[in-house]
Amino acid sequence: MLLRLTGFLTVRADRDLKRSEKRKGGGVAVLVNNRWCHPGHVSVKQDQRQQGGIQEEAENKLQRNNIRDVWSGMKSTGFKQRKDCTDGSLDTANELNKFFNRFSSGTNPASSSPVPSQSDIPSSSDPTFSCHTPALLSSNAVMDSSGSINLSSTKSGDAAASFTSPSHLSVSRSQVKRQLERLNRNKAAGPDGVSPRLLKACAEQLCGILQHLFNLSLAQEKVPVLWKTSCLVPVPKKTRPSVNDDYRPVALATHIMKVLERLLLVHLNKLTRTYQDPLQFAYRHGVGVEDAIIQLLQPTHCHLDKAGSTVRVMFFDFSSAFNTIQPDVLCQKLQKTQVGASTIAWIKDYLTNRPQFVRLKNCTSNQAISNIEAPQGTVLSPFLFTLYTSDFQYKSETCHLQKYSDDSAVVGCIRNGQEAEYRELVEHFVAWCGNNHLTLNVNKTKEMILDFRRNRVESNTVSIMGEEVEVVEEYKYLGVHLDNRLDWRKNSQTVYKKGHSRLHFLRTLRSFNVCSKMLQILYKSVVESVISSAIVCWGSSIRSRDLKRLNSLIKRLVLFWG
Repeated sequence: MLLRLTGFLTVRADRDLKRSEKRKGGGVAVLVNNRWCHPGHVSVKQDQRQQGGIQEEAENKLQRNNIRDVWSGMKSTGFKQRKDCTDGSLDTANELNKFFNRFSSGTNPASSSPVPSQSDIPSSSDPTFSCHTPALLSSNAVMDSSGSINLSSTKSGDAAASFTSPSHLSVSRSQVKRQLERLNRNKAAGPDGVSPRLLKACAEQLCGILQHLFNLSLAQEKVPVLWKTSCLVPVPKKTRPSVNDDYRPVALATHIMKVLERLLLVHLNKLTRTYQDPLQFAYRHGVGVEDAIIQLLQPTHCHLDKAGSTVRVMFFDFSSAFNTIQPDVLCQKLQKTQVGASTIAWIKDYLTNRPQFVRLKNCTSNQAISNIEAPQGTVLSPFLFTLYTSDFQYKSETCHLQKYSDDSAVVGCIRNGQEAEYRELVEHFVAWCGNNHLTLNVNKTKEMILDFRRNRVESNTVSIMGEEVEVVEEYKYLGVHLDNRLDWRKNSQTVYKKGHSRLHFLRTLRSFNVCSKMLQILYKSVVESVISSAIVCWGSSIRSRDLKRLNSLIKRLVLFWG
């Protein structure tokens, strides 16, 4: 029956008892002006009306491997969105910018200097760029042992002469084009406003121009101001941040600069390979978290099999490690490697006089100048940090220092209470950190003692800078929960909870009749990745009880598309 009222359109619709799980009383639902009159009574009808659209939209996003949009779409189906409690005022943005730049001296984040724009790109008449420009290189450029790139042959469209000075690094047209084609078009534009989608689409037309600018920058050992300008985005470290230290500054840099950084990274990696720490497991090809954890566990298990043996592990925590890098100290360390003097001077200019501003919601802070730090979010910063810490290496039969970026751990295998080497290594590492301006957070630095003996002997605590280091029974190291019994109980519980919490997402997608193939893709991307994280380290050592729980969870998840 259709009722006609002035200004309204009403439609009678009965609820589906099977979907609403009601035993009796179908009831009546009324649609008024394309909106249901009572959402609590007609949620089933709304789901049926929207089901086809959500199913098609979700499948399209999954086919494009766009998991981020899938998560965003899930919020509209009833998930509670986390509220952003950050105050988006100008005062808060300036305060955060001042806090992030607290290690630099002589700066004033609250100054009135404006944020640079595209018009601030240095032109050929700028005094920092002379008129002596290096010639464009051909695509058959070959890097020699001194670090320069020479021409093996020339092609049409490339210059016939190579760069004359062997101490200067230069790049070829093909290298620039290859890096432009590898850009992720979905990334946000940097402070210069140039989108990576544009750079990737016009790689053929722009590679020659950018090659010329890159060689000019490397030859003159200068980085354009706009290229090293950083837009800092505060990323919360906690669910509910309350102080400035609860935010991590992630730099949004220009994509043109990232292309140059990637080209320079390949060059630096070759020249410093023998200088790098073999126990640094971050930012290395073919090495990852699992290798770092196995490096810690292998000597531990072997040593604990011996009578009267204990293992002490000191997990160090740094305060803003990337923000305390001293460019002068880094350049002194690079001089001991095969990196050329011109490249070292370019790196120093890259790390100093960096304009930065904080973007907080719709508010942008005033500009500050940073002279100390390797900004997080850039390409070169992680690698430069590993070089900064590579001069302190230690490995013996009973003790070693291993690193994963700024997560450092000293492992000491102690026999019959002989722990002098372990304590001496900890003291030397603490002294080295002080000499290199790396600040240790003693409150977050923890020690774990592994002792499987029945009659345990209480060990003396270790003091750092006059403060005793807390001894803990459990510690989260590189995303894996370690405990002093090595039974992986805490880690198994955490993995189970994470996997179980994702059941709800699969249930929601299945309720919209998303095909089983798409559900399987979602399972592998957001569920299986959690369960199998570092499984080679703990999979064979967990208790049978925990193993049964995880297997039961996996079977329940597989049923969604089986």
